[in-house]
Order: sequence, then structure tokens, then C-alpha cells
Amino acid sequence: MYNKKVRYEYITMEESLPLFVESVGYNTQELNFRRPGGYPYYHWLQTIDGEGRFSFDDQEYILTKGRGILLKPFTPHTYLATSKVWSTIYVTFGGQSAESILESLNMDSSTLYTNLGDIQSEEIIKEMLLKIESDTEFSKLDLSGHLYNFIMKLRKYGKMNNQPSLSHLYDKVRHIVDWLEISYGEDITLDDMASHLNVSSQYLNRLFQNTFKVSPYTFLIQLRIRKAKEILLESPKLPLKNVAILTGFNDVSYFVATFKRKEGITPKKYRDIFALKKGRNAK
Repeated sequence: MYNKKVRYEYITMEESLPLFVESVGYNTQELNFRRPGGYPYYHWLQTIDGEGRFSFDDQEYILTKGRGILLKPFTPHTYLATSKVWSTIYVTFGGQSAESILESLNMDSSTLYTNLGDIQSEEIIKEMLLKIESDTEFSKLDLSGHLYNFIMKLRKYGKMNNQPSLSHLYDKVRHIVDWLEISYGEDITLDDMASHLNVSSQYLNRLFQNTFKVSPYTFLIQLRIRKAKEILLESPKLPLKNVAILTGFNDVSYFVATFKRKEGITPKKYRDIFALKKGRNAK
């Protein structure tokens, strides 16, 4: 990447941004650090050569190539080289939405990440460094975009504390999700879904909880509501009873109640709102 230590740090950040980069850099030889008070921003540190020992929350981790640590602000930690050469890349960041973004992605804890090959984090950070070198004063917005891209890839491909990555979980449930996209209007039970994937209903429930944070049945209901919204707009004259039957709700009252609970309005109101918007746009 570079043959020397590189570090860029912003004295004034765009703190109004949802995400901003406070510093980004590359170390050919990482220094030893002991921070009893932690660092005031989110801190990502990843090994690209050699290895080091990283400690936080009374746990110790060996950071070899392809491993990284994401720390929450003010998390006490120490790290030091355990090989002759320990080269690292790092990013520190914050922002008005940083905490909520990480919480929504279930990344709101200080965590070890492995299996970083598909993330291309070295390439992303190299792009950040090149952007700063070519356009220092006006690079903040672009860096926020790179940072968001990095976080999303870390969530999708990274293994948190050696748990399966999100992409790995997606691969496991893709077959059943594809089937539900076609068969959502049928009378489907949890056992039907488990049988289709050739697993137990208990395993299927854990798989959906780990992947989507909802049960398989809740996922099916959400899918049916999404399909119902499409039909309501595509077929504005179709009676609600028919919409309910087409989307797997055999009882129109249950369909209306479920739709209102999920969307906050009735199917009729939803249809009327979008019909009104369509009429305004046509003028």
C-alpha cells in the first residue's frame, strides 16, 4: 500500500454529517498503545502484515492478517506488536448518526472481526488516503461515502466474534426466501417452510432470527403485506377480499387488521393516499 507511515487527521470535522472520518492511516510498524480511557471516537484497527495482541473488556485477541477490531468510543484498551513487523490500517470516525447506524446493523459493541478478505478494506482505506492527498480540504463528504461503504461491507462479510457472516446466513436462507416470494399466497405453515429447507422448525427459527431478526412466520407476514401493497396500487378496482386471498390472508378482517398494525393505516386508506398522489402528479 505505502512504504512509510501515513496518517491524516482532521482538526475540524463536519460534525453535522451522519458519518465523518476523524483520522485514517497506515502504519508500516504499529506502535504499542495503552489507553485506559479509550479513544473518543469509534476506532477500527486491522492487521495487514505480521501480528499484534489487542486487549479490551478483559479479553485478549491476536490480530493476524485478515483480522480487525472495531471499538466503541472510550473503550479502555491496549495493543502491542507480537511479531518483528506489525503493519496496520485504521480509521477513527463519529457523526450524528454513527451510533444509530451501528445499532441498526447490530454492530454497536466492541468486537473482533475475521474473514475480512471479501470486504476489500485495504482498497477502501487506500482510496480514502488517495482522496485526501489529492483534495484535502474538500474530501470530507467523499470520505463519509467510503466510510459508509466500509461499514456495510464489514456487516455483510465480516465474521463477528467468529460467528457466521451475514452473507453466509443469507446463502443459507436464500432458497426458502426465493420459494416464499413465489408461494406467499398459499396456506403455508412453519413446518412447511422447515420441510422445504429440509431442517427442523427450531433450526429454521434460529436461522431467521440470526439473519433477519424476526421469526419465519413474521417474515412471511411482512412479505404478504409488501405484496398486498403492490396489488393495491396495480389493481385499484380489485376488492379488498380478493387482495386478501391473493396474498394468503383467507379472512379479510384479519388482513385489514394486520395491514393497519404493520403500516399504521388501513389498506383502503393506503390505496386512497397513493391514488390521490397519482392524480396530482398527472395534472
